[in-house]
Amino acid sequence: MLYPRPPPCQPFFEILCLLLSNHVYFLFSKGAQLLFRPLLNKYEKETLGNQNLYLVGASNIRLLLGAEALGLVKECNDGTMRAFTYRTRNNFKGFDDNNDTFLTMAECQFIVKHELENLRARDESMIPGYPQAKLYPGKSLLRRLLTSGIVSQVFPLHDNEALKKLEDSWYSRFPLKYQPIDHIRGYFGETIALYFGFLEYFTFALIPMAVIGLPYHLFVWEDYDRYVLLASFNLLWSTVILEVWKRGCASMTYRWGTLVMKRQFEEPRPGYHGVLGVNAVTGREEPLYPSYKRQLRVYLVSLPFVCLCLYLSLYVMMIYFRLEAWALGLHESSGSEWTGVLLYVPGILYAVVIEVMNRLYRCAAEFLTSWENHRLESAYQNHLILKVLVFNFLNCFASLFYIAFVLGDMKLLRQSLATLLITSQILNQVVESLLPYWLQRKYHVRMKRKMQALKADIDATLYEQVVLEKEMGTYLGTFDDYLELFLQFGYVSLFSCVYPLAAAFAVLNNFTEVNSDALKMCRVFKRPFSEPSSNIGVWQVAFETMSVISVVTNCALIGMSPQVSALFPESKTDLILTVVAVEQMKLVAENLRDDSGEKGS
Repeated sequence: MLYPRPPPCQPFFEILCLLLSNHVYFLFSKGAQLLFRPLLNKYEKETLGNQNLYLVGASNIRLLLGAEALGLVKECNDGTMRAFTYRTRNNFKGFDDNNDTFLTMAECQFIVKHELENLRARDESMIPGYPQAKLYPGKSLLRRLLTSGIVSQVFPLHDNEALKKLEDSWYSRFPLKYQPIDHIRGYFGETIALYFGFLEYFTFALIPMAVIGLPYHLFVWEDYDRYVLLASFNLLWSTVILEVWKRGCASMTYRWGTLVMKRQFEEPRPGYHGVLGVNAVTGREEPLYPSYKRQLRVYLVSLPFVCLCLYLSLYVMMIYFRLEAWALGLHESSGSEWTGVLLYVPGILYAVVIEVMNRLYRCAAEFLTSWENHRLESAYQNHLILKVLVFNFLNCFASLFYIAFVLGDMKLLRQSLATLLITSQILNQVVESLLPYWLQRKYHVRMKRKMQALKADIDATLYEQVVLEKEMGTYLGTFDDYLELFLQFGYVSLFSCVYPLAAAFAVLNNFTEVNSDALKMCRVFKRPFSEPSSNIGVWQVAFETMSVISVVTNCALIGMSPQVSALFPESKTDLILTVVAVEQMKLVAENLRDDSGEKGS
């Protein structure tokens, strides 16, 4: 049944917006017990072409039943965390039959999206009116409609009132205050809230490094070899902050209920394809693709391509060093102020080239990972993150390792680190926040003028909101945001001992990053679908791996310092053995702490 308006006894939650054909709306409304409302306008052909807009929601009772089906965990009156059940709903803290705020907006949105995605074909062999859109028993109707182009978009609408309250308490105020993480979680979901929580935590964790680095920079700036104290502090800092974050993250997600929430069975990703067969685990019909074919694609195509890109990155690095040598020679021969400025040009150009190569490689990595045809979204993300992290690590840090351990030039290392860090931060702020915001503002002005010229016979405010939001960019997830923090963590933890201002610049960048990312989420992109999360996922492993590399790097830098070398004037072998022993003791201590933390949890 199609609801032109909600029944008076059931509140209507305008959560999702669909752009789809009139021929297919009944496929949704007949089985999901959801509420559909068309958003029609006599001028829609002028503004939307042949697209049709439908608002999708659910009654309060339907949302509660969906929460039970999904196993959402809520706090009980006795303080324990249990999976919600409709029968025992009065035992849960904050529940009231007359109160529709028991579930957060993000949870409501997640439930409705889950109901839509779990509408599956039974006896239908195709989408009515679209014979090319084939169906088979158990196939998700929404996914088929999206892949066939019948449904062009599905996205959650912003709640303007709730969004305004969130903005006022988030990025419209003095940036040194804590973020409203619980409110972010209630509006955007746990995945987005965990990112902003980690960004905030990491920013404040950088402050001790910045406080130590500023006087260190002021008093021993010209003495490039006096970095032992700061490198020793790096050894402790880079591991302790990750351990503290894991404990804080677990506490936060336990309070939200996602830490103890049962993991849902993961469905095949939309781009997965193969020969139709029966899944041996679920018993459903779905595409099947042999694992050996996927492995052949990974090892015979993807791996050689990644190695080729790594070689290209190293080749570009050597060109950079040639430019550095040319600029240095020119400055030494002339000694003018202009040639002194020219010394920074190769580093700036190299930093820009690094950013361009990272983005081009990201596109190629996404294409290859999609072509590998992974069944699950988690497998797809893991392979994509591995490809991107390996290339980004080598592309961003290879020159610094070469300068530190091959050339042994600490002055050049300091200059290169400063150039790479500051240039990358400026480029990221412009490309990820300022440019999208400027383009979105221009589009909003143009569409508002168009709306004012129309004399619509509907709720013009809602119609304008839908038309504006459907043209917003789609937020592609926290991948790029975590990647930026990962590289920043690398710059600070690996070599900041020779450039003490690295942490201070990172803190300044992150304070602006909090506000620009918040603005991006609220005003630049469509509201993303919420996803329950219990941690930051594979990024925790990535940061811990960087921490291990930081231990090795800082131990090596300490061993190369003149102060430590003077303690072993007779034998370099003793020096190397001592450095290796300290390094191994530090790594063993980390492993023991991780093991005890896992047993305790």
